[in-house]
Amino acid sequence: MGLNLLEKTELWVNEITLENANLSDMADVVAEQLGLEKGKVLVVDVRPRHITFDVLEKDVPQAGIMGKEQAILSALSALPGVHLTEDSYIHSNGILGLICAGVEDPAGVLDRVSHMTQEIQEKVARRAIVFPTGFELRQGLIQDTNTPFLQDGLERRGYHVAVGEIMEDDVEDVAEKLDDALSRGFGLIITTGGVGAEDKDHSVEGICRMDPTAATPYIVKFQQGTGRHVKDGVRIGVGRVGPSLMVALPGPHDEVVCAAPILFQGLEEKWDKGTLADRLAAVLADKWRQKGMGQPHHHNHAQEKG
Repeated sequence: MGLNLLEKTELWVNEITLENANLSDMADVVAEQLGLEKGKVLVVDVRPRHITFDVLEKDVPQAGIMGKEQAILSALSALPGVHLTEDSYIHSNGILGLICAGVEDPAGVLDRVSHMTQEIQEKVARRAIVFPTGFELRQGLIQDTNTPFLQDGLERRGYHVAVGEIMEDDVEDVAEKLDDALSRGFGLIITTGGVGAEDKDHSVEGICRMDPTAATPYIVKFQQGTGRHVKDGVRIGVGRVGPSLMVALPGPHDEVVCAAPILFQGLEEKWDKGTLADRLAAVLADKWRQKGMGQPHHHNHAQEKG
Protein backbone atom coordinates (compact mmCIF):
# COMPACT_ATOMS: atom_id res chain seq x y z
CA MET A 1 0.00 0.00 0.00
CA GLY A 2 1.25 3.48 -0.84
CA LEU A 3 0.90 6.80 0.91
CA ASN A 4 -0.30 9.80 -1.09
CA LEU A 5 2.09 12.72 -0.62
CA LEU A 6 -0.69 15.32 -1.14
CA GLU A 7 1.60 17.57 -3.19
CA LYS A 8 4.24 17.79 -0.41
CA THR A 9 7.01 16.18 -2.42
CA GLU A 10 10.26 17.88 -1.44
CA LEU A 11 12.81 16.75 1.12
CA TRP A 12 15.90 18.60 2.24
CA VAL A 13 19.20 17.07 3.31
CA ASN A 14 20.92 19.56 5.63
CA GLU A 15 24.55 19.80 6.73
CA ILE A 16 25.81 18.18 3.56
CA THR A 17 28.74 19.25 1.37
CA LEU A 18 29.70 18.13 -2.11
CA GLU A 19 32.95 17.80 -4.00
CA ASN A 20 32.50 16.87 -7.67
CA ALA A 21 29.52 14.70 -6.74
CA ASN A 22 27.12 13.19 -9.29
CA LEU A 23 23.65 14.61 -8.68
CA SER A 24 21.92 11.92 -10.74
CA ASP A 25 23.51 9.20 -8.61
CA MET A 26 22.40 11.00 -5.47
CA ALA A 27 18.82 11.25 -6.72
CA ASP A 28 18.80 7.56 -7.69
CA VAL A 29 20.06 6.54 -4.26
CA VAL A 30 17.25 8.46 -2.58
CA ALA A 31 14.73 6.91 -4.98
CA GLU A 32 16.03 3.43 -4.18
CA GLN A 33 15.71 4.01 -0.44
CA LEU A 34 12.13 5.26 -0.92
CA GLY A 35 11.24 2.16 -2.90
CA LEU A 36 10.90 4.05 -6.19
CA GLU A 37 12.32 3.53 -9.67
CA LYS A 38 15.34 5.44 -10.88
CA GLY A 39 14.36 8.80 -12.33
CA LYS A 40 11.48 9.28 -9.89
CA VAL A 41 13.55 11.61 -7.69
CA LEU A 42 15.37 14.72 -8.87
CA VAL A 43 17.83 17.15 -7.29
CA VAL A 44 16.13 20.55 -7.69
CA ASP A 45 18.34 22.82 -5.59
CA VAL A 46 21.93 22.77 -4.37
CA ARG A 47 23.17 25.16 -1.70
CA PRO A 48 26.45 25.30 0.23
CA ARG A 49 25.09 23.28 3.17
CA HIS A 50 21.89 21.67 1.95
CA ILE A 51 20.34 19.92 -1.05
CA THR A 52 16.68 19.70 -2.06
CA PHE A 53 15.26 16.56 -3.64
CA ASP A 54 11.84 16.41 -5.32
CA VAL A 55 9.83 13.17 -5.46
CA LEU A 56 8.01 12.84 -8.79
CA GLU A 57 5.66 10.07 -7.67
CA LYS A 58 2.38 11.01 -5.98
CA ASP A 59 2.38 7.77 -3.97
CA VAL A 60 5.32 6.27 -2.11
CA PRO A 61 5.36 2.75 -0.61
CA GLN A 62 4.76 2.84 3.13
CA ALA A 63 7.93 0.90 3.78
CA GLY A 64 9.89 3.51 1.84
CA ILE A 65 8.99 6.32 4.20
CA MET A 66 8.79 5.35 7.84
CA GLY A 67 12.04 6.04 9.69
CA LYS A 68 14.24 5.94 6.58
CA GLU A 69 16.32 9.00 7.48
CA GLN A 70 19.46 7.15 8.52
CA ALA A 71 19.25 4.71 5.60
CA ILE A 72 19.04 7.61 3.14
CA LEU A 73 21.88 9.50 4.78
CA SER A 74 24.07 6.38 4.86
CA ALA A 75 23.41 5.64 1.20
CA LEU A 76 24.26 9.22 0.24
CA SER A 77 27.45 9.26 2.30
CA ALA A 78 28.65 6.16 0.47
CA LEU A 79 28.72 8.04 -2.83
CA PRO A 80 31.95 9.69 -4.07
CA GLY A 81 32.16 13.39 -3.30
CA VAL A 82 29.28 13.42 -0.79
CA HIS A 83 30.29 14.45 2.73
CA LEU A 84 27.99 14.19 5.73
CA THR A 85 28.60 14.73 9.43
CA GLU A 86 26.91 13.54 12.62
CA ASP A 87 24.89 16.78 12.44
CA SER A 88 23.43 15.93 9.03
CA TYR A 89 19.67 15.47 8.98
CA ILE A 90 16.65 15.33 6.69
CA HIS A 91 13.69 17.67 6.80
CA SER A 92 10.39 17.39 4.95
CA ASN A 93 6.78 18.47 5.27
CA GLY A 94 3.58 16.46 5.18
CA ILE A 95 3.67 12.70 4.77
CA LEU A 96 7.35 12.69 3.80
CA GLY A 97 8.11 13.98 7.28
CA LEU A 98 7.64 10.37 8.45
CA ILE A 99 11.08 9.69 6.97
CA CYS A 100 12.46 11.19 10.16
CA ALA A 101 10.07 9.37 12.51
CA GLY A 102 11.51 6.89 14.96
CA VAL A 103 8.69 4.86 16.46
CA GLU A 104 8.26 1.48 18.12
CA ASP A 105 5.07 0.65 16.23
CA PRO A 106 5.63 1.75 12.61
CA ALA A 107 2.77 -0.40 11.28
CA GLY A 108 0.32 1.25 13.68
CA VAL A 109 1.55 4.71 12.76
CA LEU A 110 1.27 3.95 9.05
CA ASP A 111 -2.30 2.75 9.50
CA ARG A 112 -3.18 5.98 11.29
CA VAL A 113 -1.41 8.05 8.65
CA SER A 114 -3.24 6.24 5.86
CA HIS A 115 -6.53 7.00 7.59
CA MET A 116 -5.54 10.63 8.08
CA THR A 117 -4.51 10.92 4.43
CA GLN A 118 -7.87 9.59 3.30
CA GLU A 119 -9.69 12.02 5.59
CA ILE A 120 -7.63 14.94 4.27
CA GLN A 121 -8.35 13.96 0.68
CA GLU A 122 -12.08 13.70 1.38
CA LYS A 123 -12.12 17.13 3.04
CA VAL A 124 -10.15 18.69 0.18
CA ALA A 125 -12.53 17.14 -2.36
CA ARG A 126 -15.48 18.85 -0.64
CA ARG A 127 -13.89 22.33 -0.64
CA ALA A 128 -15.03 24.25 -3.71
CA ILE A 129 -14.49 27.73 -5.08
CA VAL A 130 -16.36 29.40 -7.96
CA PHE A 131 -14.78 32.18 -10.04
CA PRO A 132 -16.85 34.44 -12.30
CA THR A 133 -14.99 36.23 -15.10
CA GLY A 134 -15.10 39.44 -17.06
CA PHE A 135 -15.08 43.23 -16.93
CA GLU A 136 -18.90 43.37 -17.20
CA LEU A 137 -19.18 41.84 -13.74
CA ARG A 138 -16.26 43.78 -12.30
CA GLN A 139 -17.83 47.07 -13.42
CA GLY A 140 -21.30 46.04 -12.24
CA LEU A 141 -22.79 46.17 -15.74
CA ILE A 142 -24.49 42.78 -15.40
CA GLN A 143 -25.57 40.52 -12.57
CA ASP A 144 -23.68 37.36 -11.66
CA THR A 145 -26.36 34.67 -11.72
CA ASN A 146 -24.00 31.73 -12.19
CA THR A 147 -22.10 31.86 -8.91
CA PRO A 148 -25.10 31.74 -6.54
CA PHE A 149 -26.69 29.02 -8.68
CA LEU A 150 -23.59 26.80 -8.55
CA GLN A 151 -22.97 27.63 -4.90
CA ASP A 152 -26.48 26.54 -3.96
CA GLY A 153 -26.26 23.33 -6.00
CA LEU A 154 -22.89 22.36 -4.54
CA GLU A 155 -23.80 23.20 -0.96
CA ARG A 156 -26.93 21.06 -1.21
CA ARG A 157 -24.58 18.23 -2.16
CA GLY A 158 -22.36 18.68 0.87
CA TYR A 159 -19.66 21.01 -0.49
CA HIS A 160 -18.21 23.97 1.38
CA VAL A 161 -18.21 26.70 -1.27
CA ALA A 162 -16.21 29.92 -1.42
CA VAL A 163 -16.76 32.69 -3.97
CA GLY A 164 -13.57 33.72 -5.73
CA GLU A 165 -12.62 37.15 -6.99
CA ILE A 166 -13.82 38.08 -10.45
CA MET A 167 -11.20 36.98 -12.96
CA GLU A 168 -9.84 39.55 -15.39
CA ASP A 169 -10.04 38.98 -19.15
CA ASP A 170 -6.35 38.13 -18.97
CA VAL A 171 -4.68 34.72 -19.03
CA GLU A 172 -2.07 35.72 -16.45
CA ASP A 173 -4.75 36.76 -13.97
CA VAL A 174 -6.74 33.57 -14.61
CA ALA A 175 -3.66 31.40 -14.10
CA GLU A 176 -2.64 33.31 -10.96
CA LYS A 177 -6.06 32.89 -9.35
CA LEU A 178 -6.21 29.20 -10.28
CA ASP A 179 -2.74 28.63 -8.86
CA ASP A 180 -3.70 30.39 -5.64
CA ALA A 181 -6.85 28.26 -5.31
CA LEU A 182 -4.80 25.11 -5.81
CA SER A 183 -2.30 26.17 -3.15
CA ARG A 184 -5.16 26.91 -0.73
CA GLY A 185 -6.39 23.34 -0.97
CA PHE A 186 -9.63 23.68 -2.93
CA GLY A 187 -10.56 20.28 -4.36
CA LEU A 188 -13.03 21.73 -6.88
CA ILE A 189 -12.34 24.95 -8.79
CA ILE A 190 -14.99 26.20 -11.23
CA THR A 191 -14.82 29.18 -13.58
CA THR A 192 -17.77 30.56 -15.54
CA GLY A 193 -17.28 32.59 -18.71
CA GLY A 194 -14.16 33.20 -20.75
CA VAL A 195 -14.38 30.02 -22.86
CA GLY A 196 -15.35 31.71 -26.11
CA ALA A 197 -13.46 32.38 -29.32
CA GLU A 198 -12.57 36.02 -28.76
CA ASP A 199 -9.22 37.41 -27.70
CA LYS A 200 -10.59 38.23 -24.23
CA ASP A 201 -11.48 34.57 -23.47
CA HIS A 202 -8.79 32.82 -21.44
CA SER A 203 -10.38 30.43 -18.92
CA VAL A 204 -9.47 27.25 -20.80
CA GLU A 205 -5.95 28.52 -21.45
CA GLY A 206 -5.58 29.25 -17.73
CA ILE A 207 -6.52 25.68 -16.84
CA CYS A 208 -4.04 24.40 -19.41
CA ARG A 209 -1.32 26.44 -17.69
CA MET A 210 -2.03 24.47 -14.51
CA ASP A 211 -2.59 21.12 -16.25
CA PRO A 212 -1.02 20.85 -19.72
CA THR A 213 -2.92 17.58 -20.26
CA ALA A 214 -6.32 19.11 -19.45
CA ALA A 215 -9.29 17.86 -21.50
CA THR A 216 -10.57 20.74 -23.69
CA PRO A 217 -13.26 19.49 -26.11
CA TYR A 218 -15.10 21.85 -28.44
CA ILE A 219 -18.73 22.88 -27.99
CA VAL A 220 -18.79 24.46 -31.43
CA LYS A 221 -16.19 25.29 -34.09
CA PHE A 222 -15.83 28.50 -36.05
CA GLN A 223 -13.80 29.61 -39.04
CA GLN A 224 -10.87 31.26 -37.33
CA GLY A 225 -10.65 35.01 -37.92
CA THR A 226 -14.36 35.41 -38.72
CA GLY A 227 -15.72 38.56 -37.08
CA ARG A 228 -14.45 38.69 -33.49
CA HIS A 229 -13.39 35.04 -33.52
CA VAL A 230 -9.63 34.92 -33.10
CA LYS A 231 -9.90 31.26 -32.04
CA ASP A 232 -11.41 28.39 -34.01
CA GLY A 233 -14.20 27.57 -31.61
CA VAL A 234 -15.68 27.49 -28.13
CA ARG A 235 -14.25 24.88 -25.76
CA ILE A 236 -14.74 23.95 -22.15
CA GLY A 237 -11.87 22.69 -19.99
CA VAL A 238 -11.43 20.12 -17.25
CA GLY A 239 -8.03 19.70 -15.61
CA ARG A 240 -6.60 18.08 -12.53
CA VAL A 241 -3.63 18.92 -10.33
CA GLY A 242 -3.11 16.44 -7.53
CA PRO A 243 -6.40 16.06 -5.66
CA SER A 244 -7.90 19.21 -7.21
CA LEU A 245 -10.31 19.29 -10.17
CA MET A 246 -10.66 22.44 -12.31
CA VAL A 247 -13.68 23.01 -14.57
CA ALA A 248 -14.14 25.91 -17.02
CA LEU A 249 -17.83 26.39 -17.90
CA PRO A 250 -19.40 28.88 -20.33
CA GLY A 251 -20.83 32.18 -19.18
CA PRO A 252 -24.49 32.21 -20.37
CA HIS A 253 -26.66 31.26 -17.42
CA ASP A 254 -28.86 28.88 -19.40
CA GLU A 255 -25.75 26.95 -20.45
CA VAL A 256 -24.52 26.70 -16.85
CA VAL A 257 -27.96 25.45 -15.80
CA CYS A 258 -27.83 22.92 -18.65
CA ALA A 259 -24.34 21.72 -17.71
CA ALA A 260 -24.86 21.58 -13.94
CA PRO A 261 -26.61 18.16 -13.74
CA ILE A 262 -23.79 16.57 -15.74
CA LEU A 263 -21.19 18.28 -13.56
CA PHE A 264 -22.88 17.12 -10.36
CA GLN A 265 -23.25 13.57 -11.68
CA GLY A 266 -19.60 13.47 -12.70
CA LEU A 267 -18.50 14.67 -9.28
CA GLU A 268 -20.68 12.13 -7.51
CA GLU A 269 -19.53 9.24 -9.71
CA LYS A 270 -15.89 10.43 -9.78
CA TRP A 271 -15.52 10.52 -13.56
CA ASP A 272 -12.03 11.13 -14.89
CA LYS A 273 -11.36 14.53 -16.43
CA GLY A 274 -11.72 13.30 -20.01
CA THR A 275 -15.10 11.70 -19.41
CA LEU A 276 -16.42 14.73 -17.54
CA ALA A 277 -15.19 17.13 -20.22
CA ASP A 278 -16.65 15.10 -23.09
CA ARG A 279 -20.06 14.75 -21.45
CA LEU A 280 -20.19 18.43 -20.55
CA ALA A 281 -19.24 19.38 -24.10
CA ALA A 282 -21.87 17.04 -25.57
CA VAL A 283 -24.77 18.49 -23.56
CA LEU A 284 -23.58 22.05 -24.24
CA ALA A 285 -23.22 21.35 -27.96
CA ASP A 286 -26.84 20.12 -27.97
CA LYS A 287 -27.84 23.33 -26.21
CA TRP A 288 -26.14 25.41 -28.89
CA ARG A 289 -27.93 23.49 -31.62
CA GLN A 290 -31.28 23.98 -29.87
CA LYS A 291 -30.62 27.71 -29.77
CA GLY A 292 -29.67 27.70 -33.46
CA MET A 293 -26.05 28.48 -32.59
CA GLY A 294 -24.40 25.51 -34.22
CA GLN A 295 -22.86 27.68 -36.92
CA PRO A 296 -20.47 30.64 -36.58
CA HIS A 297 -22.38 33.08 -34.45
CA HIS A 298 -22.00 36.49 -32.87
CA HIS A 299 -23.98 36.56 -29.63
CA ASN A 300 -24.47 39.37 -27.17
CA HIS A 301 -21.28 39.89 -25.16
CA ALA A 302 -23.06 40.91 -21.98
CA GLN A 303 -25.20 37.79 -22.19
CA GLU A 304 -22.09 35.65 -22.48
CA LYS A 305 -20.96 36.29 -18.93
CA GLY A 306 -24.39 35.48 -17.50
